[in-house]
Amino acid sequence: MSLLPVAEAQARLLNSATSIHRFESVALDMAEGRVLARDLPARLTQPPFDASAMDGYALRFDDAATPGSELQVIGESAAGHAFEGTVGNGEAVRIFTGAPVPAGADSVLLQEDAGRLEGGRIRTTYPLRKGQHIRPRGQDFIEGETVLPAGTVMDFSRLTVAAAMNHPALDVYRRPLVAILATGDELVVPGNEPGPSQIIASNTFGIAALARNAGAHVLDLGIVADDRDEIIAAIGRAQVAKADVIVTLGGASVGDHDLVQATMIAAGMQLDFWRIAMRPGKPLMVGSLGDMHVLGLPGNPVSSLVCGLLFLEPLIRKLASLPPVKREGIALAGAPFAANDQRQDYVRATLTKADDGNWLAEPFSKQDSSMMKVFSRADCLVVRPPHAPELEVGSPTQVIFLRPDLLG
Repeated sequence: MSLLPVAEAQARLLNSATSIHRFESVALDMAEGRVLARDLPARLTQPPFDASAMDGYALRFDDAATPGSELQVIGESAAGHAFEGTVGNGEAVRIFTGAPVPAGADSVLLQEDAGRLEGGRIRTTYPLRKGQHIRPRGQDFIEGETVLPAGTVMDFSRLTVAAAMNHPALDVYRRPLVAILATGDELVVPGNEPGPSQIIASNTFGIAALARNAGAHVLDLGIVADDRDEIIAAIGRAQVAKADVIVTLGGASVGDHDLVQATMIAAGMQLDFWRIAMRPGKPLMVGSLGDMHVLGLPGNPVSSLVCGLLFLEPLIRKLASLPPVKREGIALAGAPFAANDQRQDYVRATLTKADDGNWLAEPFSKQDSSMMKVFSRADCLVVRPPHAPELEVGSPTQVIFLRPDLLG
């Protein structure tokens, strides 16, 4: 099987995915980052009454159109404590921000534009505009109005308006469930003493974090040995849990000890493709097992994380009805890059800002796919297309930001 170009592999994976439209109801304080499954209408009108936007005096415009007008203060209206009477000719009501405007009043005079006189009277000191400083009933939204349509991603501002519309819970699309399975006789969990031929299993933690950040729930299937029966049993646990995606870590190639692909096929997986024209990450496996997507990531930690970023993150976000994360950008080469071969290369690099505001990308001298320390210090991946010529210092190049906050 020939190596598949990265863009084609990404397109085939995403074209095979359909957004999950099963939904659940979650409490409002648990809805951050979730996607509305239904239009969200207002359950009430906001504001529910004409309200004062400032501290001052509610009065009739005709009584205070010009400075020097004198009025009698007949009461007070505060938030939660409305004035129950009516403002008549030559009268005013002391009013505070958010309080209901009393009947008869049509304007609010700022408190600093009124001079206090004896006997509870005031004199205006500044011209008045009719209707000023009044928030009319329904200015924000009215009962029954659809304020947040289905498909809206709930953030801090949208949660605020949902609460103001009197919704204690929201119907949101269910998060995708991603089951993660690490395989290999050589792996032991962190905190244990590895044997002479063993290493600490690390990939699960990075891939799980990436999956959660992309909008998924994670089911850790643990580490299984290079044993077909154990792998089959782990697949069964993912199926019982109704996982939307099973991610395997390692063993997806076709070496004597790489059992995942053959075992998956024996369990009923339809293999779509494997072996991608990319570095790191060539032995990537993509298929389906019933309704469950299968994504077999390489065992090398950096290869696994790069493939997770390029394939798992967009898959999860499509299943979750979330927009893609913007990671692509342009930087200038801060050092020469050699000509590339037939595989698309993802070069780990640091970023610094030049005096002209452009990013400068400088690659690490060592790019081995087992070097987690280098990857943890990288700010971006410099994308080197197949057969790309040598890149000179100062030349523009495509980069993938590992930390999207750098795009800001």
